Amino acid sequence: MTFFQLQNNFKTELDAITFFIKIRYPHGVVCPHCKTSHQISQRSDRPKNYNCSICHNTFSVFKNTIFEKSSVELRKWFYAINACLNSKKGISACQLQREIGVTYKTAWRMLYKIRSAMGKENLKDSFDSIVEVDETYIGGKPRKSNFNSETKRRYYKKGRGTRKTPVIGVRERQTGRVYAKVAFPDYNSRRLTGRQLLSVIENVTTENSTVISDDYKSYSILNHPDKNLKNYKHLTVNHSVGQYSAGDGIHTNGIEGFWSIVKRSVYGTYHHISVRYMQSYINECCFKQNNKNEDAFEKLLRLGIA
Repeated sequence: MTFFQLQNNFKTELDAITFFIKIRYPHGVVCPHCKTSHQISQRSDRPKNYNCSICHNTFSVFKNTIFEKSSVELRKWFYAINACLNSKKGISACQLQREIGVTYKTAWRMLYKIRSAMGKENLKDSFDSIVEVDETYIGGKPRKSNFNSETKRRYYKKGRGTRKTPVIGVRERQTGRVYAKVAFPDYNSRRLTGRQLLSVIENVTTENSTVISDDYKSYSILNHPDKNLKNYKHLTVNHSVGQYSAGDGIHTNGIEGFWSIVKRSVYGTYHHISVRYMQSYINECCFKQNNKNEDAFEKLLRLGIA
């Protein structure tokens, strides 16, 4: 939805509330107390509240949604949702604060609630045929550097072996949908285990699918019949020797392209993400990647209902 479409569709707060009511109650508003849809009237002074003449209770249509207990206008919420969906690399809380005129704390909470709704998208056992699997590491440069005696330059360890936070990603080749999960490797080895990788793959991939990965040793678990219970066919591309395509479509360029968007959103928009909230930011990138050609605005509103 463009900015002008948003302005034309929701000229008043009542327009926004009416639109949300149609999304949440497509067959009419139902009282959560007595479960009736009769003799219910909308309050004129507070349009988000309804009175039930049968049980004599007042309830809000925002109950059990991301808008619950929020004093911010629904139009501003809609603007935040639309801005978040339209920004390929995300929108920061500081930027949202300036655009809708709320405090930073409020803007941060709004974006957190929106990302929590994005994380409810159910992708379990929905990837089939061919999937690409890869991992990336998110975090700043380490403070300690190593010295190369040949080039006389200092360099920082990148990727595997760092103290950055690893994220495992699975991409379905046919549709381009992505599922990513923040992983916490063993403290002593600092390496992702085969079981961690396999659990992420099994969560979204159907049986007898073809899994393409790089030559990381932990992916060898896919070659063990006693552990590969879903009978995945495993193909690899050898990045360690500079091979980025083994021919016949054997590559992981799709999931690596997704990682580039994730990294650009971190470095260019958010600058720093704590491990505690990292999964919610990953969910945002995945949701926008998976809903490019759909009405993501309405879908997100539905996911925002508990």
